[in-house]
Amino acid sequence: MTIDSEPAEKVPTGISGLDPIALGGLPRGSSTLVTGTTGTGKTLFAIEFLARGVADYSQPGVYVTFEEKAEDIRRNARRFGFPIDEWEREGLWAFVDGSDHLATETVTSGTYNYAALVSRVSSAIRRISAARVSLDSIGAILARYPDVATVRGELLRFVSSLKELDVTSVLTAERREEHDGVSLLGTEEYVVDNVIVLRNLLHAERRRRTIEIVKFRGARHRTGEWLFTIDPGEGLVIIPLAFLAPREEASAVRVSTGTPDLDQMCEGGVFKDAVILLTGPTGAGKTLTGLMFARAAYASGERCLFYTYDEPRDRLVRSAAGWGLDLTTMEESGLLRVVSVYPEAASLEDHFLSLRRNVEEFSPNRLVIDTLSALERIVTPRGLLDFVIALGAVLREREITTLLTSAPSGRFTSTITPAIALESTSLADVGINIRYVEHAGNIQRAIAILQTRGSGHDSAVRQVTMEAGQGMRIGDPLPHTAHLLPNEGGM
Repeated sequence: MTIDSEPAEKVPTGISGLDPIALGGLPRGSSTLVTGTTGTGKTLFAIEFLARGVADYSQPGVYVTFEEKAEDIRRNARRFGFPIDEWEREGLWAFVDGSDHLATETVTSGTYNYAALVSRVSSAIRRISAARVSLDSIGAILARYPDVATVRGELLRFVSSLKELDVTSVLTAERREEHDGVSLLGTEEYVVDNVIVLRNLLHAERRRRTIEIVKFRGARHRTGEWLFTIDPGEGLVIIPLAFLAPREEASAVRVSTGTPDLDQMCEGGVFKDAVILLTGPTGAGKTLTGLMFARAAYASGERCLFYTYDEPRDRLVRSAAGWGLDLTTMEESGLLRVVSVYPEAASLEDHFLSLRRNVEEFSPNRLVIDTLSALERIVTPRGLLDFVIALGAVLREREITTLLTSAPSGRFTSTITPAIALESTSLADVGINIRYVEHAGNIQRAIAILQTRGSGHDSAVRQVTMEAGQGMRIGDPLPHTAHLLPNEGGM
């Protein structure tokens, strides 16, 4: 993160999730180079920077296109809900088609007269009082210069001309490799004020888009790569979406987990804004605990959103029926929404957008995700951490009581799981572990509460049984002679 004694005035981009990373937006009056390989979203970034300026901040914009025709830009923008043609009629958007200009210009003896283009851009800026300018892509200009030294000098002149007009500009450019330099020619980044790199990495046979702010001249920003996706309804969406300010007051209201014995171990239930992490191997009772958690919401007249990444909805309904729960009736009441989807059906970013959209539409009081560890099949550890951070922002903002379950990759294996990552981010308020134990020649279940933030809890390791119609029953502390099987999340 760069530091400046007098923070630069920022222009919010309006792009979802970008301004929190940019600590307010792009420095006012600056030029920003947005580079990336094919398909990373450079043109959409340029379009959305102007479109959000018009729609959200009443700031007119000029779009300079060198490769695509204006009608193609209009058509693409409509897919994301941006009515550029209407804005043009209202004097809020103007196109400058630089492709015809380039077709008539030539490069001779290392010089290129671009004065006519600058004049056209300047005229459009003044005509609509534009505050923002996007140029897509400057590679079409730079390719006409014979050497890097000339490129650097001419680009500096062009950027200086924009600064004199007091506009905040975005310039897109290509690059060949995802991690091989910042720009195509290796000089563009030294001329502009700011550099943003878009990447479209192939990992485990899946694409993973990231965005990185490489530099902000004279302004602060967050460092590192951040996941992003392209959503038809929202455009660019960067995850984590926000570094939201913490809520002013934590809830002092307790709610039931749906398992009375577990409530007793937590001194009367969990706080209403709690995030509960339940870890344990397959078959230990995680899904059952989630179902009882949902039933508690139903009994209280609250809405519960239940996400399952491990099994189809019909199997979840069947499993619930075996424990005396009628999920169909609960859904028909409007108090329960079940979303069943396999991790491989979408990218992690799209899974997050689906979850957030359901939260916004359904407005649940409770959320169950069973199991979070299933997402390990499609994402890197860093990607899952980004998902968790973004999820935490959504949950904290809305005071949703949440139960997240996590399992190891094998029944009795010991591996790094999302639960550990979650605890490291301080997201979890309540940590619960269910495990298998071997005692007197029998395999039994045991439960222990690892933490309850802001509250006391029972520290005993207790025996667990599952009873039809009753759910989980927690019994006496296990004797000291119990032998622990080496399953994940050992205590």
